[in-house]
Amino acid sequence: LRLHDLSGLAGAAREVEARRRATGEATLPFDLSAGPLFRAVLLRLGAEDHVLLLSMHHIVSDGWSMGVLDRELSALYAAYREGRESPLPELAVQYADYAVWQREQLAGEVLDRQLSYWRERLAGAPEMLELPTDHPRPPVQTYRGAYERIELPGELVERLRTLARSEGATLYMVLLGAFQVLLGKYSGSEDIVVGSAIAGRTRKEIEELIGFFVNTLVLRTDLGGDPGFREVLRRVRYVTLGAYEHQEVPFEKLVAELQPERSLSHSPLFQVMFSLENAEGEGDALQGLNVGGVGADLASTKFDLSLGLTATPRGLWGGLTYRTDLFQPGTIRRMVRHLERVLEQVGADADVRFSRLDLPGPAERSMVLEEWNRTERPYPRGVCVHELFEARVRERPGAAALVWGEASLTYRELDARANQLANHLVRLGVGPDARVGVLLERSVELIVSLLAVLKAGGAYVPLDPGYPPERLRLMLADSSVRVLLGRGDLAGVVEAGGLAVVHLDHAADALASESVEAPRGGATAENLAYIVYTSGSTGKPKGVMVAHRHVVQLVVETDYVQIHPGDRVAQASNASFDALTFEAWGAFLNGATLVGIPRDVLLSPPALREMLREERITTLYQTTALLNQLSREQPDVFSTVREVLFGGQAADADSVRRLLKAGGPERLLHMYGPTETTAWCSWEQVEQVAEDALTVSVGRATGNQRIYLLDATLNPVPVGVPGEAYVGGDGVVRGYLERPGLTAERFVPDPFAAEPGARMYRTGDRLRWKADGRLEFVGRVDEQVKIRGFRIEPGEIEATLTA
Repeated sequence: LRLHDLSGLAGAAREVEARRRATGEATLPFDLSAGPLFRAVLLRLGAEDHVLLLSMHHIVSDGWSMGVLDRELSALYAAYREGRESPLPELAVQYADYAVWQREQLAGEVLDRQLSYWRERLAGAPEMLELPTDHPRPPVQTYRGAYERIELPGELVERLRTLARSEGATLYMVLLGAFQVLLGKYSGSEDIVVGSAIAGRTRKEIEELIGFFVNTLVLRTDLGGDPGFREVLRRVRYVTLGAYEHQEVPFEKLVAELQPERSLSHSPLFQVMFSLENAEGEGDALQGLNVGGVGADLASTKFDLSLGLTATPRGLWGGLTYRTDLFQPGTIRRMVRHLERVLEQVGADADVRFSRLDLPGPAERSMVLEEWNRTERPYPRGVCVHELFEARVRERPGAAALVWGEASLTYRELDARANQLANHLVRLGVGPDARVGVLLERSVELIVSLLAVLKAGGAYVPLDPGYPPERLRLMLADSSVRVLLGRGDLAGVVEAGGLAVVHLDHAADALASESVEAPRGGATAENLAYIVYTSGSTGKPKGVMVAHRHVVQLVVETDYVQIHPGDRVAQASNASFDALTFEAWGAFLNGATLVGIPRDVLLSPPALREMLREERITTLYQTTALLNQLSREQPDVFSTVREVLFGGQAADADSVRRLLKAGGPERLLHMYGPTETTAWCSWEQVEQVAEDALTVSVGRATGNQRIYLLDATLNPVPVGVPGEAYVGGDGVVRGYLERPGLTAERFVPDPFAAEPGARMYRTGDRLRWKADGRLEFVGRVDEQVKIRGFRIEPGEIEATLTA
């Protein structure tokens, strides 16, 4: 017994040194080829204060062995202090006897029967429990870990014991069921696999042996069908009893037999562990001494999560050990609180359904629903887009409104040309909510036409000439377009039967004779401004109906971007993309200049960089796909731009990092939101991206928008847990054109809004809250396939994406 005398150190230093040595002993490796496999060290802190450090390799011990060791040490200490011989009886068998017996047992029919059970039980089990993590999973486990303590009061534990007895179950089964429910809530999975240790002492002869008898069982519970917790407990009971009956197969033998896909990044078959132990008696472990545990700080773990609890007369205590490569301490603290919430709810109502178990407590619920959705800001309500434009004409008649190559128009000139076309449209029967198709390439004519339709009181339907004729015909028929604006060379693109077609190039002289005074279109802020069609990637393209008030709240007096008179906004989006809403009306309603960027320039990073500089562009929107390409080929492309907005899909963190390191724009804004919320509903000013990040936060809700992350029963999910995003507030559009059933399905009543009749849009996107109230994109609700650790190399599919 080695002795280290620390009594000469000062009090505080003595305690620090004792804990340092305890941790050092616990982390000191063993040599399996030479031994010893058991170490003991005594630290003298004072004449009557000692610490005994015992370290045993797992190959010769397990948790049960610690109890045997404590009892034998106590008996020997009591005898030796009184001068007696050892009172311990000779053992009937030794560990080597057990090892021989186990090998004989696990052969032939017995082994086949046991393995057959496990093959059937684990058939089709998920390879991995996909928990939401704070960091991407490293390709090789480091086993770095930390520990969060848990204490549950005796009154709660007694209620859980009562529940267990009522179902012929045990406290272990209740706690395991609650833990698996929590994991199901976090992962969004109904198939939960957890590992759990079993003592393996199935014969009385080996109960007093010190050695490695413990085995690991794989416990798979089905949470499907929205069961009540009592039913979950019955399923857990069935699973655990079946596992106990087939516990003889060593875990390593099971892995070898089932041959799961192996990875250095995670453990096979399960990644989460659960254990429950009963506390031994305290106070008289060594006769004549006051004895208490010290423990060592072991910063390691074999699993992603490991919940270990100990039952005492006063309640439960223990902790949640976690991989620090995956989780932040704050995340684990919340997980512990959520586990306590589950236990409290099932203890109060054993029949509470899985879907009705609420993880957020009142404070967290208020934070995610209310505090993080306080986005109210003033903006001009009850005013149409063209009315606000006309106000800017009166303020800045001679200022440049539109620049496109060699062509340019002042606010007065743009207003006059739009008025002439608007008067012509009124005579063709265009009025409030009447649809006007606009089939034009990006140009001065396109912008004049959009403004003219609004002045006439109608709603424009942008039609990209690059679309296939079949899609254009579908959009024209679906939107019941009354008038079609285009050029003569596009006349054959679509069949215009039954439409009033205006060829702007052929009708130039007639339009020039129209009045330059604005017509009385009669539209209000609630009337449609435009109808834009979705891509159709999730089904048939849908016409999204956007009113004037939706556009106004997007671009006037915003909280995410500041556009001022004299600024120069790039027009880079095609007509059928809702980013044009921001570009055109964001410029005109704030007194800025809209500058057209030719397509060939957009596809040439050096040319785009030069044009942004020459045209003194202050504000630019880019799709994420194009931004990624520009980042690789010309990372300093935006160095002269004040504000660059990007979005449309999950951002690649590496691309954003390159832009920022190359000087970037002054402000880089990541935007998120579907067309149904008027272009976007959240934003994040990206100033830095963590080196291990794979994506970029989508930030917080924009002004007068609200974002809720909800589960399948429309209950809010807690921080860190993915939920489906629902968007409420002033950006939620009228609905889908001529599709009342789909509108009712996707635009649902908002139960969290103060105003009566409010609706929220169900996005189909999965997001999660970060601890600071920012949002992170996770994926689509309907995604069936997840690809982990997969990156597309530069150049592989950029051509396809661009097309």
